[in-house]
Amino acid sequence: MAQTAFGFPVENLIFYGVLGFSWTMYLWEAYLSYRQRKIYRTTKHVPQELDNIMDSETFEKSRLYQLDKSNFSFWSGLYSETEGMLILVLGGIPFLWGVAGSLLAHFGFGPECEIFHSLLFLNLSTMFTALTGLPWSLYSTFVIEQKHGFNQQTLGFFLTDALKKYVVTQCILLPVTSLLLYIIKIGGDYFFIYAWLFTLIVSLVLVTVYADYIAPLFDKFTPLPEGDLKVGIEAMAKSIDFPLTKVFVVEGSKRSSHSNAYFYGFFKNKRIVLFDTLLEDHSPLNKSKEEPKANPKAKRQGCNNNEILAVLGHELGHWKLGHTVKNVVISQTNSFLCFSLFALMIGRVELFRAFGFTETQPTLIGLLIVFHFIFSPYNELLSFCLTVLSRRFEFQADAFARKMGKASGLHTALIKLNQDNLGFPVADWLFSMWHYSHPPLLERLRALGDAKQD
Repeated sequence: MAQTAFGFPVENLIFYGVLGFSWTMYLWEAYLSYRQRKIYRTTKHVPQELDNIMDSETFEKSRLYQLDKSNFSFWSGLYSETEGMLILVLGGIPFLWGVAGSLLAHFGFGPECEIFHSLLFLNLSTMFTALTGLPWSLYSTFVIEQKHGFNQQTLGFFLTDALKKYVVTQCILLPVTSLLLYIIKIGGDYFFIYAWLFTLIVSLVLVTVYADYIAPLFDKFTPLPEGDLKVGIEAMAKSIDFPLTKVFVVEGSKRSSHSNAYFYGFFKNKRIVLFDTLLEDHSPLNKSKEEPKANPKAKRQGCNNNEILAVLGHELGHWKLGHTVKNVVISQTNSFLCFSLFALMIGRVELFRAFGFTETQPTLIGLLIVFHFIFSPYNELLSFCLTVLSRRFEFQADAFARKMGKASGLHTALIKLNQDNLGFPVADWLFSMWHYSHPPLLERLRALGDAKQD
């Protein structure tokens, strides 16, 4: 074993350093959540500055909903952290690697088949994660979301959907992983460049095909019918040279009453997607007799045409201001940096020994150790910086919608969406700073200013 200046094995310092940092971050997150839960528990009346935004009934519903979610997050987070610690301390990763090797040996494959070994290990580990996470997901969906009127799924639909997601994920993950490992194996001294280029191509392909070929496997996408809304969307897109080709409505209501909207596509082939729950009439065009009835507890306003155009004005602002491109550049720069550092670390046997791999140094395990464990402090810092940047982008997109004359519609849409999704408008400043990628409601409304001047 390699010794440090203090006489401790390097692998021990790595292992306990990773474990210590993981628990430090968990305690930090728990402290932040405690601060926010205190807000939920003590703020029982609508603050004076919110009188014109929320009624007392909606305020109380949102308070109880967010309190339940926060309590659930505490226990699920504690379980996840404890599970992760036990996996590391008890040698769960090398054990599962050994199980995968034994299964391969049973079918006549030897140690030279590292890629097959890695794929089986990956499949077993994702299966384990899916099974241990299933009870928490069931509780979140059928207890918390059901209690507060958001869940629209039956148990059969939920389980079928989860199985479908698992199969689709494996169909994408396993081939991509096998090619990545192969590139690293044959790439020589500059494998990190080829690996980065490969992941870049994969990410671009997935972004391109996801909405057209993968998302429809789970949800129904229908072209937005002709009418005032479609005419307004097309006119707004044309006014800023947004290359819109299609507008879809996705049947999100069969899963949840939460609402959303987004755009996707590259170059001259942009599409806009609206959740049916975003529309004021809840988009009955996609309803079917087999679909479960809406939860009677779920009172949803939705948005009128002017408000939807304002929301899309905000989203198109992200495109016009280059936020999407900037995020891609940041993501790929970070990816290249991580692969470069991985190339420097992959030869260090101490990293493998720290996690129980004393005789072999599998490439997939090296990727797991470096990207997930060794880079965890860097990942936390980067995540915080991206959260700060995201809030800045949100303010800029709001300002863009305002310049388009959509301040009034955006003002009322933000209030409606906050109420429809039971967002709690009061936040602890430290919790908000660390977690909120979107500014709190009041900050956005203040930044919009006098909406009447539209």
